[in-house]
Amino acid sequence: MWKKIASAGLIAVCALFVFTSFFRTKTPNGTSNPNPPPAEEMSIKQAMLETDVRMTEQLCRSQCSLDLRHALHQLNIGTAGHVKSALDELRKEHDHMDYLEWSGRTGGDERVTSGQLPEPMKESVAALLDEARGAVRAGQPYQSKKIGEGEQQYVVIGELSDDGRQSLVAVIHQDLLHKVAIDQRKNLRLVPYPSDKRWKIESVDSNTLEDVKVDHPEHNQGTSHYHVNQIVVKFRKPPSESELARIRSDIEATKAERSGQTYVFESTKLEAKQLMTYFKQLDVEYAEPHFLYMTNEAAEPNDRLYAKYQWNLPAIETIPGWDVNRGSEDVVVAVVDTGVDTGHPDLRGKTTAGANIVNKDAGPLDDVGHGTHVAGVISALVNNGEGVAGISWYNKIMPVKVLDETGAGSTYSVAQGIIWATDNGAKVINMSLGNYAESQFLHDAIRYAYERDVVLIAASGNDNTERPGYPAAYPEVFAVAATDSNKEKASFSNYGDYIDVAAPGVNIASTYPDNHYAALSGTSMASPHVTALAALIRSVNPLLKNTEVMDIMRKTAVDLGDKGKDKYFGYGQIDVVSALSQAAQSRESLTLWPQWFEREVDRLALKYKGR
Repeated sequence: MWKKIASAGLIAVCALFVFTSFFRTKTPNGTSNPNPPPAEEMSIKQAMLETDVRMTEQLCRSQCSLDLRHALHQLNIGTAGHVKSALDELRKEHDHMDYLEWSGRTGGDERVTSGQLPEPMKESVAALLDEARGAVRAGQPYQSKKIGEGEQQYVVIGELSDDGRQSLVAVIHQDLLHKVAIDQRKNLRLVPYPSDKRWKIESVDSNTLEDVKVDHPEHNQGTSHYHVNQIVVKFRKPPSESELARIRSDIEATKAERSGQTYVFESTKLEAKQLMTYFKQLDVEYAEPHFLYMTNEAAEPNDRLYAKYQWNLPAIETIPGWDVNRGSEDVVVAVVDTGVDTGHPDLRGKTTAGANIVNKDAGPLDDVGHGTHVAGVISALVNNGEGVAGISWYNKIMPVKVLDETGAGSTYSVAQGIIWATDNGAKVINMSLGNYAESQFLHDAIRYAYERDVVLIAASGNDNTERPGYPAAYPEVFAVAATDSNKEKASFSNYGDYIDVAAPGVNIASTYPDNHYAALSGTSMASPHVTALAALIRSVNPLLKNTEVMDIMRKTAVDLGDKGKDKYFGYGQIDVVSALSQAAQSRESLTLWPQWFEREVDRLALKYKGR
């Protein structure tokens, strides 16, 4: 009998940001109680689920309003036919927009529509549409109350153009809320393991079966900063492919980014000064260090939902970490999960070829939502003015679908997914999935990847239990617990001596299939934070072994809870800037040591020459 491995978390699209202190239980002396009684724990989980759903609705409202305003800004009025085509295209990109209505005031009221009113709620929706029309005619944006329940939930939104001469009214189908509620019940283990009437499932007893660094802020006065192993080069004429290949080989380049005739090269062999000497021998206009320019406060990304919803990125010092390194396409991250929506606008161009282990005749398309959410935490496009920001700017996602449309998969599929990802170049693997039964078959796959220098990271689980969950508890795997916005243990997070670190895992906003965004809770959401950090570490210092990457994340974590390592937070909550700074310093040491050794050999050779 194959024991099913349940996946760990699913969606919830956001809203007014509700911090999670509400969900923490207190002991009589006022301290947090990480282990509430079972009945109270279920109540806490139910309250968290309801908050995720409320946040999902508000995220949906926020994003839809932004999409409508963006459409109005770009709409070329022209003829009614042009407007109709634009509305049809907008509905095609956002299939939750059941009905769109454009109104213009260019010499008399005009109206163009796309789509149909939903039959089950036609009368109620029509009444809200009348309210929306009245509001936009009066020059006011409009949002209705939510109506309906289950799969038939709707909201009506009206937005105006900047000059007030155009408006768009949309009927938004929010069946997503029903899906979020169902999936989070599974994720947070509020319902027994679901068979979905397709699987023969039995329960068993698992026991028997890089940069110039300044040491103090005051030392910044009069200093400039540049990437130690990077160089900016402008060629007088574009180099040919063969010339670029020779340059890459000469300097042992890990990347070469191009803007016109200017390139940014990064070398594992030479420092900036040595790179300048090398390039000045070629036909270049200039070769200069890759300087860092910094404002007086942290430069935050311009992604639309970042400031309001992504508390998790500042909590782990992500933004200052980007001054050290923002990732590399050479370090591929495998998301072994339900697949990924590779067409999501915040993930386009961020994925590599993947695999569907569940159905080898299909691509790794996400039919659940979980894997897309995980992928967005790691690598959603940054500074594109859309949606959310990922932790990495450049690391690519390798989608490996090992869980089916119910969010479950066999030991075989998970093991095969790990092996496939390893064989196809993944440097880091995220596993936001687990169970309590040890499997030698799965452990063999874990060892296979580990022995090939892959960093394996897994979620600990969402049952608030000390019982070890697998694969997180295997010694080769880096285990992640979840924290809330107050840096306290998330009420659902599993714990134990096997926990390595903690990361944000409550109300995490990220990508979700069909152009949606969701805020989910679970250790599934904590794990990709750590996975992204591991990818950044491997980007800033490709010479580090997997064990060294894991050691850096442990040593630089911010201690929480009891002093030192403890069973709730491991070594503490990850710190992106500290970890990347240490990785960069390690790289500098590795780069400089051979040069020092070579100089010493030359010095000694001269000293003893002729003796």
